[in-house]
Formats: sequence, C-alpha cells, structure tokens
Amino acid sequence: MRTVLRRPDFRLLFVALLASMAAESLLLLALAIWVKDLTGSDGLAGATIFAIIAPMILAPLIGWVVDRYRRRPFFVVANLGTALVLSPLFLVRDRADVWIIYVVAACYGLSYLTLHATLSGLLRQIVPSELLADANGALQTVRQGLRLGGPLAGAALYAAVGGWLLTSLAMSGFVVAAAVVGLLRVTEHAPATATLRWPAELGAGLRHLTHEAALRRALLGYGLGSLVMGFTESLIFAYVDQGLRRDAAFVGVLITVQGIGGLVGGLLSPTVVRRVGELGALAAGVTLFGPAALALAWPDLRLGVLALLLAGLSLPLTMVGLTTLVQRRTPPGLLGRVTAASEALVSGPQAVSIGTGALLVGVFDYRLLFVLVGVVTTVAGLWLWQGRRLTPPRLPAPPTPVPSAPVPSTPVPPTPPTPVPPTPAAHIPAPRRPLPDPTIHRLPGR
Repeated sequence: MRTVLRRPDFRLLFVALLASMAAESLLLLALAIWVKDLTGSDGLAGATIFAIIAPMILAPLIGWVVDRYRRRPFFVVANLGTALVLSPLFLVRDRADVWIIYVVAACYGLSYLTLHATLSGLLRQIVPSELLADANGALQTVRQGLRLGGPLAGAALYAAVGGWLLTSLAMSGFVVAAAVVGLLRVTEHAPATATLRWPAELGAGLRHLTHEAALRRALLGYGLGSLVMGFTESLIFAYVDQGLRRDAAFVGVLITVQGIGGLVGGLLSPTVVRRVGELGALAAGVTLFGPAALALAWPDLRLGVLALLLAGLSLPLTMVGLTTLVQRRTPPGLLGRVTAASEALVSGPQAVSIGTGALLVGVFDYRLLFVLVGVVTTVAGLWLWQGRRLTPPRLPAPPTPVPSAPVPSTPVPPTPPTPVPPTPAAHIPAPRRPLPDPTIHRLPGR
C-alpha cells in the first residue's frame, strides 16, 4: 500500500474519501437505531438497510449515466447531491416521521450506487492496473478502520443529542469530499458517443458480466451468499436484544469490534489478491463469513466478539477481490455500467435477503437463522474457491538484473625474446642491407 500512497493524485482522492466514509460510518447505523428507538421494532430497524439497497434495481440506468460524463466533475456533483438528500432528516420528530428516514435511506442508496460507479472509473484512471488491489485495499482499510469508532460515536451522539447533529456532520463530510476532489487534476477524454440504441447501451454492462467467465462465477457465487447474508442486518438486533439482553445501542459496540477485524482484513487483502488472485480473495472472504455466522447462533459475548472479528476480516477480502476483478476485466468506457450492474446483482439478492430476514426474525428463532446463513455462505465460498484458476495470481515482475562492473583482466607479462645463438661469420652471406633485429618484432604493442 505504501507504493500507491506515494502517488499525489491518489493521496488527494484518499483524503476526500476519508471525509465521505467518516460521514457514512456515523450515519448508517444511527439510521437503523433511530428507527428502532422510534418504533421499538427489530424488523423495522433492519428494514432501514433494505431501503438503502432497494434502489439497486436502477443500476443499469445509473451506470449508463455515469459513463456519459467525465469522472472527476461527476464525482464532485454526486457528493454535493448526497449532502442535499440528507437534509430532510432535520424534519424527523416522532414515530409518524419514520417514513422520512426510509425515503432518505432510499435516496442515499441511489447516491451511494452513483458514487461507487464513478469512483471505480476514477481509480482506474489515476492508478496503474498493478496497483489497483493496493488502492482498493487502502480504501477498505480506512472504511473498516472507521468501524472502530464511527458507529459507536454515531450511536453515542444520537443518544446524547438526537439525529440532527449526525445529519449535520454527515452532510459536512460529503461537502468536504466534493471540495477536495475538485482540486484533483486528471486528464480525461470525452466519453465515447453511444453507438447502440439506448436499451442495448443500458444492458451492455450485464452482457459483459455474463460473457466474462471470471466475473460470471464471481457474481453467481457472491450472489448466492448474499441471499442469506442480509439476514444478519435484522438478526444482529435480535442477537443483542434476545440473546445478550442489552439495548439496541450495544449494536454499535459489536460493529466496532467488527471494524477491528475489518482493519486487519483491509491490510491483508492486497497480499491475498497477489497470492491467490481476485477470485481466490473473494472466495476466502465469503467462506470466512460462514463460521462467523455459526458462532453467533450461540448467545455468548466472548464467542460473539470472535465471530464479529472473523466477519470483519471477511468483508475487505470480499470487496477488494470483487472490485479489483471488475476494474481489471472491464474496458474503461464500460466501467460505470459494469460496476453498477455488478453492485445490483450482488445487492439485489441482499436486499431481498434483508427484507426476508426482517420478516423471518419475528417468526423463527434467530439462532436457527444464523445457522442457515453459516451453511449457505460456506457452500458459496467453497464453490468460488474451485474457480480461482480463472484469475491466476499476479506475481510481481522479477527485478531487472543490474549489469556487474567488468572485472579488469590481469595483464600478461610479455614473453622474453628467445636468444638466437650466434652463427659463425664464415657461414653468413654478406647481405646487401642490414637485417632488422628479430627481437624488435617481439616487443609488446609493436
């Protein structure tokens, strides 16, 4: 990660995303706790996350819009728009205003999809392909690291002063992100003119995902896991309430514990991608979620802490593996649509899962549902692991050999001239001119 953080353009983007992710970590859990506090319902609290994910059905349209504009200015406008859609939260007073939280959550989900699709293309422009895993790993490390204090701080602020301060801080974070990205200087070419009719343009991202073998397997396996992963959004409230006998705000403590595991996972994820490839990292993340869910079926705080650490470790591996795979296997002009489509194909089942979990938690024992989550995610992860050869590891290039300095040769001493025995003068014919001395031709260098 140090290599990618040495790049000035990435450092600037990193600061902007730090501000927006901090705002997100303060707000998202607080929205669910806000609903739980107003209604007293675990299911309605979990449904807040469902409201955020539900707009993913518009992913093809969002991706098409993102691909029609330059990434940097569009990213600035999207952050400012996100700050604006949060403002109705100032109107929430009592149970009758819960619908406002759901509407804001849905608008935020739409904005999140837009920001994610735009960010993927922006990263592809400023970071070389071989450093994409490091860049995604750095961002996931920060995102998971913010879980250490963000959700707990958000829950504490909500308990102390209510939702208005959380709303103000979240809006400020997105405004700061827009201002910092506005300073980024990126050479961007105008997007290519559409050559197909708009239905074909909207479906181009889905076609790419289905035709590329590694992406197809990644989304099928992760989508299978997402069918039950969403149960945990409601199950965690039941685990705290019915299992640990604590109030809803204690969920913030558990999410902070999960952030510790996520911090470790974010730091390790680039290395895992290099060792086992993008599909291998995704498979490892989905598989680790299985035993974490199984451990939460037993209401013991010590076991729960271990489970949350393991769940936190799995999340960055999953996201870095999938995000890097999409970025490396997609043409730049199609990246907005493919990113949005992949997010929808994963979040769509997860949205259904969250809604289903919110219903099932009121009918079945939450422990039984945790067991179901553990079994399904383990099976999905093992199936992904079998296809890891579709994305072979990218070994670092061997270092260029440095030519060694020439070794000076030891000079060979000249061979001394061989003495010629004198010949009696009587036998030497008289020459017409003097003969050269034969020893002269044996001198070195002559």
